[in-house]
Amino acid sequence: MHARDAVFLEDLCPKLRVRRWRQSLHSYTLQTCIYCGKPSESIDHVLPQSRGGLSVTENCVPACLACNGHKSDADAFEWYRRQRFYDPRRAMAIRAWVDGDLRLAMRLLQWANPQLQPQREGQREPHRHGPRSTPARSPIPLHGGWIQPQAA
Repeated sequence: MHARDAVFLEDLCPKLRVRRWRQSLHSYTLQTCIYCGKPSESIDHVLPQSRGGLSVTENCVPACLACNGHKSDADAFEWYRRQRFYDPRRAMAIRAWVDGDLRLAMRLLQWANPQLQPQREGQREPHRHGPRSTPARSPIPLHGGWIQPQAA
């Protein structure tokens, strides 16, 4: 059986696919509003559906209920510039998101809100000044033999 022959649960249950898509949008920003940084509870269309906006990843951003309701069907960039909590880094992140560059959008959001840095498995802790332990060094394979690294 090939992967293309498989039937996936999302194919049988479209609501499950939409729910997972919405959850994935929230996971990009670690459940924070893209506009103000508070916990996100909804999905906002940057270009509102009333103005022809589609429900696609590039047009939908996580937002708190206050921002989503206050923005209503206004243009996201014009509305955001008038807000007290306006941050140009977040504005650039929204622009990158709309342009489809989610990686850049995430970096800009992390720059705007440093506590958004996700701790990934295997990621090193920040360097702390003080006693330092050196990792055990393993031999390096080379053509014709092995070289044992010298301790620094």
